[in-house]
Amino acid sequence: MYRYFFSLLLLLGFSISLQSAVWNSPHEVNKVKSNILFSAFSLPPKRLDPVISYNANEWAFIGQIYEPPLQYNYLKRPYELEPLTLTKMPLVHYLDANGTEVDENSSSVAFTEYTLTLRKNIRYQDHPAFVKNEKGELLYGHLDEKALASIDSLKDFKKQSTRRLKAEDYAYAIKRMAVRQNHSPILDTMTEYITGLDTFSEKISKIAQEKKEKEERLDLRPYHIEGVRVADDNTLVITIKGRYPQFLYWLSMNFFAPIPWEADLFYQQKGLIAKNMTLNWYPVGTGAYYLAENNPNRVMRLKANPNFHEERYPALDKESAKAEGIDVSLLKDAGKKLPFIDEIIYSLEKENIPLWNKFLQGYYDASGISSEAFDQAVQISASGTMGLSEEMRKKGIELKGSVQPSIFYMAFNMVDPVVGGYSESARKLRQAISIAQNQEEYISIFMNERGIPAQGPIPPGIFGYEEGEAGTNKVVYDWKEGKRVRKPLSVAKRLLAEAGYPGGISSKTGKQLKLFYDSTATGPDDRALMDWRRKQFAKLGIQLVIRATDYNRFQDKIRKGKTQIFSWGWNADYPDPENFLFLLYGGNASVDTNGAGINSSNYKNPEFDSLFNEIKTMKNTPERKVKIEKMVQIAREDAPWVWGFHPKSLALSHQWFRNVLPNAMANNTLKYKKIDAALRAKKQQEWNQPVILPLVLLIVFVLLMAWLLYRAYNNRQKTVIRKRRK
Repeated sequence: MYRYFFSLLLLLGFSISLQSAVWNSPHEVNKVKSNILFSAFSLPPKRLDPVISYNANEWAFIGQIYEPPLQYNYLKRPYELEPLTLTKMPLVHYLDANGTEVDENSSSVAFTEYTLTLRKNIRYQDHPAFVKNEKGELLYGHLDEKALASIDSLKDFKKQSTRRLKAEDYAYAIKRMAVRQNHSPILDTMTEYITGLDTFSEKISKIAQEKKEKEERLDLRPYHIEGVRVADDNTLVITIKGRYPQFLYWLSMNFFAPIPWEADLFYQQKGLIAKNMTLNWYPVGTGAYYLAENNPNRVMRLKANPNFHEERYPALDKESAKAEGIDVSLLKDAGKKLPFIDEIIYSLEKENIPLWNKFLQGYYDASGISSEAFDQAVQISASGTMGLSEEMRKKGIELKGSVQPSIFYMAFNMVDPVVGGYSESARKLRQAISIAQNQEEYISIFMNERGIPAQGPIPPGIFGYEEGEAGTNKVVYDWKEGKRVRKPLSVAKRLLAEAGYPGGISSKTGKQLKLFYDSTATGPDDRALMDWRRKQFAKLGIQLVIRATDYNRFQDKIRKGKTQIFSWGWNADYPDPENFLFLLYGGNASVDTNGAGINSSNYKNPEFDSLFNEIKTMKNTPERKVKIEKMVQIAREDAPWVWGFHPKSLALSHQWFRNVLPNAMANNTLKYKKIDAALRAKKQQEWNQPVILPLVLLIVFVLLMAWLLYRAYNNRQKTVIRKRRK
């Protein structure tokens, strides 16, 4: 009997020890306690070549690996550029047609020259492409079949090396951009600005085709672009046509990240291409991290680059931080060496629910908020203020939100005979519809309050955006008691009557006004949205007909101006008002540019266009601001768009994930972030205690039943033996 009691005590002790372990963790215990960030991705990246990729989920990796000349300051708002691989911001010189330097404000400015001076302490990650033999030749530059037989990844190369970053690497990257066969999405845009890029592109693309037909590698070093000059190892000079201050923003994008010629030639080897070893798969950069593992069907892994140059966490005085709404806790690490995190492990999560549950268990350090989890994570007060739910607060989870530099709008086709045109009646028709479209209701129903109604084309955080009454669209809103209030429907009905459609009935034909809305919303989940759209027009007595189509057909109709009303959106390429106002510039009208223009509403106002041509090359001065305000007011009166909303991003992070600050423009922010691994391990243990009492009771019950059966059997045997003895 005692031995069974002793066994139960052992079992109880074993169960207690199990309580201190985490059974269901998807990560190894030693990694959870290490300086590692655990994150997830849902869409496998396909292109990690910086000259090709223009996709947010790919830039999440590329931005940590590659370094263009400039970057955005992590803390400052509004967004501000600063040197990344340069010793200082580019020097800018203005030249006339003869190449003579002139004053910035001179009417004879024909070119702008940017001089980039590189830091001398920047080196690439270790890579086999840089290894040279005794003769100074690339050791792995001509791999034969025998050498390739034992190579399946970069780890299989016995030697790796590095070299310092040079100005020619940035020039080489621009040359790669010019090769049509590389399909760079910004080539056509850059040919408008970089001097000689158009002719160079035409020439080098033909050479690339010839090389391909001959199965030869293309070495871009012997070829040169007129407007891209390497003065020395540390100096690059880029010349653009005319004035274009926004060019500096482009120099912060991954398209202008350096590409070493050794890596380009290394990856052009046929044997490596056959093994899918290309720049698309194995990047080569100078950034804070390098890609240690690329398995997009399971896990992506970044590791801190041991060759990373000296860079420190940015500093910002407390008053500036408070004025910009930045938590002062983000200033604690000012001056400390970057990066803080040693490794980032991204796991593939195709479904939102498993990702959300793992975040709540502490297995992911941060998470977005899906529609399914919104009510569990966020509470909205009666005043519309968002806050964390009680469950999230108890776990110490933090909510970070920011309005994105984006706009989603409903556009009128200005060449349409009914809703288009610039007559007083057409303008009032559009204004009436704009008032009737209840954007606050839309944001509440379809966006879970994740957005703010737009007052014009420029979103918050961009120069030219105004808060309060000064930034209110008085065509659609009134300013009452310090708040924006949408004008009553009676105002919209009055405007509609003045436009010639009293009660939605045409004064000319006596028929109900029927308008057509083109949409790609064809699924069953889109029915509620389309019903809501119809109701907004029905409030004015207007019949809205939904014309659903596939995306390709939809785009074709927009390019040819065959739509009447449609919804569209725009995300900022760079934080400048020009990047939004050009959506309404007449010179970009889609119907006048064979569908190439980005002005899909085909809006053309001579005064607006004249002001746009002035502000597009101006710096952010008070004079520029006045002109922008005038442009926005013109557009509000003409109402080519129902201004829609600016989306708000929300993200959750655990208390051990620190230095988290939303930055919609920067792509290289992981180097600033920090992990308290000890706190994470402690919380994971607290939140994931295995419930083993039922298991213990079951085992005890089984042992007890076994003991009772054994005892009954033993007693029976003894009885049988006694009977036999008698």
